[in-house]
Order: sequence, then C-alpha cells, then structure tokens
Amino acid sequence: HFRMAYLAIVGSFSVNGVAQLHTDLLKSGLFSDFYSLWPKKFNNKTNGVTQRRWLAHRNPGLRGLLNEAIGEEWETDLSNIEKLLPLADDAAFRQRWADVKLENKRRLSQYVAENTGVVFPENAIYDVQVKRIHEYKRQLLNVLHVIHLYDRIIRGDARDMVPRCVLIGGKAAPGYHVAKLIVKLINNVAAVINSDPRASDLLKLVFFPNYRVSAMEVICPGTELSE
Repeated sequence: HFRMAYLAIVGSFSVNGVAQLHTDLLKSGLFSDFYSLWPKKFNNKTNGVTQRRWLAHRNPGLRGLLNEAIGEEWETDLSNIEKLLPLADDAAFRQRWADVKLENKRRLSQYVAENTGVVFPENAIYDVQVKRIHEYKRQLLNVLHVIHLYDRIIRGDARDMVPRCVLIGGKAAPGYHVAKLIVKLINNVAAVINSDPRASDLLKLVFFPNYRVSAMEVICPGTELSE
C-alpha cells in the first residue's frame, strides 16, 4: 500500500493544515509520528480572502470610492478600513456605495444571462451559494427554501415578499452520486420556476455552469447575500 499523505509529508518541506484547528489535529493525531520527527515542517496558513484580489482588483468601483474616502493604505493594511466608520452616517457616501453595488449587480446579471439565459432583475436581492457541492454544505437545504418560496407564490402568499434571485454553483466529485442528484434537482427546480410567469417578478433560480475562479470574480462583487 502507498499512503499518499505519508509520501507527501516525507517529500515536502512544509506541511500546512489550512486552519489552525486542522494543523493542531495533524500534529496531535493523524501525523503525530511525523511531527515528532520534523516539528518545524508543520505550520499553519489559514484560508482567507484578500482585499487585494477580491476588493481592489475585482471591484474597481468600490476600490475607487474607498481610495477617495480613506486613501489607499487599506490595500496593504486592512486595519485602515475602520476609517470608514464615520462615513456610515453620511447619506451621500451611502448613496455612492449603493450605486457601486448596483453597477456590480448589473454586470453579474449580464454574466448570468450570457451563461444561463436567465435574466436577473436588478431590483431583486442576489442570494448566492457557490462552493463544493456536498451534503454537509447544505445546497439541498437551500433549494428546499427556494421551493418553499415558490410554493408561497403559487398559493398567493407573496405579499411583502422581497424579489430574490438565487444563484447556486460549484463542482461535485466525479463519484459523488448524491451530490450529482442535488445538482440535477437544482436544475429541475430552476426549470419549473423560471418558466412560470407567476413567479417571474419575485423569484429566479440558476445553477451556474462550470463554476470557477474567473466566474467568482464577477459573482463576488454583485452578491448581496452569501450563503
């Protein structure tokens, strides 16, 4: 038997557990023997989203607004973002912030239409869940919520309902049958909802095909609710 994780540890100079909890578990349990041999090899670099890529690079409208309001230092030292706090009570600044968001939503709406044929109205809340398709990540629960909203619309219980556009995306492992069934369910539910004129003004659902980083660069700035 070849234990790939063991070979990876022996052959590498750095072992990263992603989250501190993961790293501690590797040290104390799964790879404790290796840790006793090479304690300096084990380290931790927590997953995260950098402001440089996901705000400065992929959200130029917001970057420009922030630079004008608080300077450019936040791009290399995010603690400077707290300089925005006094502007929370500035109605003109809040409006400019909302204008940037609206433009990002329009860009996302166009991107969704190009890739799925479904048009997201800009007056709806953009509700997004993009990640690996897995039972514990609860995409199934999400689509059940969408079915519940659709049922409310059909029953005439849509008074005061905020229009909602739900975008779900992600990859499923090749042999993960249940995950693939979830993807099919999402697509089937979307086909019903998006073809029903009774729901057209209140609810849209898409499963975004071939989710990838370049897609996220458009999806992220236009998202209002991240699941």
